[in-house]
Amino acid sequence: MRRLFPVTDETTAPTSDDVPGTGAARLPGALVDREWSLAELAAAYAYPEPGPEGPAPWLRANMVSTLDGAAQHEGRSQPISSAADMRIFGVLRALADVVVVGAQTVRQEGYRPARARREFAELRAAAGQAPAPAVAVVSAGLDLDLSLPLFASPLVPTLILTGAAAPAERVTAARKAGVRVVVAGDGAGVDPARAVRALAELGCTRLLTEGGPRLLGQMAASGVLDELCLTVAPLLTAGDAQRIAGGPSVAVPRRFELCSLLEEEGFLFSQYRRAT
Repeated sequence: MRRLFPVTDETTAPTSDDVPGTGAARLPGALVDREWSLAELAAAYAYPEPGPEGPAPWLRANMVSTLDGAAQHEGRSQPISSAADMRIFGVLRALADVVVVGAQTVRQEGYRPARARREFAELRAAAGQAPAPAVAVVSAGLDLDLSLPLFASPLVPTLILTGAAAPAERVTAARKAGVRVVVAGDGAGVDPARAVRALAELGCTRLLTEGGPRLLGQMAASGVLDELCLTVAPLLTAGDAQRIAGGPSVAVPRRFELCSLLEEEGFLFSQYRRAT
């Protein structure tokens, strides 16, 4: 893996793959092509430090796209991913308090609970986090298989974000199954801004969404997205697959700034944050 941006003269990096409790790893310079440790990746993707008033919610998205803009191939993102992409995927999860995902993505991708990883135990404990992030499923109709491990046997209880008009019998069934149902909308759907506030009130301020495209589109349109981590795969798929974000458009395109760009085997790992 190489750092292409920002360019730096720093080339010294930790040799251990263990993640220190402080997360204070030194990052390698540009064009140093080698495998990065988990410590380096955790430092590169660290969430912003809390301000004087304490931690504020920060919503980060992690998506993958082909060169021709497809977010999936045959309905799933795995075929356009890579080993390095999955390594970064795991690091981003390990840094988050909660992973927010749409119900359709849960069904298509066969989502399982986030797992605790020994390499990140010290880092998460130092940050006051649970051993693994919770998963929050965004669902208007709660048409979900509650017998799946995501709901039946998570390390950290799974959440469902829904609207006030969600089917009462399904809300009751979810709660009986031990799933925490959080109302974040007045109608059947979820208001992204209310969802972010509701999760922050539960102590989840390091937010990560993994889509799908419709959910990411709603978050982008509502203005709550702070950061996008986008993997660009060196693949062409053609077809009619979705882009990384769908749904409503914005009146004026929202400006984001590139803050990091890594490369491995032709895959580009970009990190953009909203312009201030």
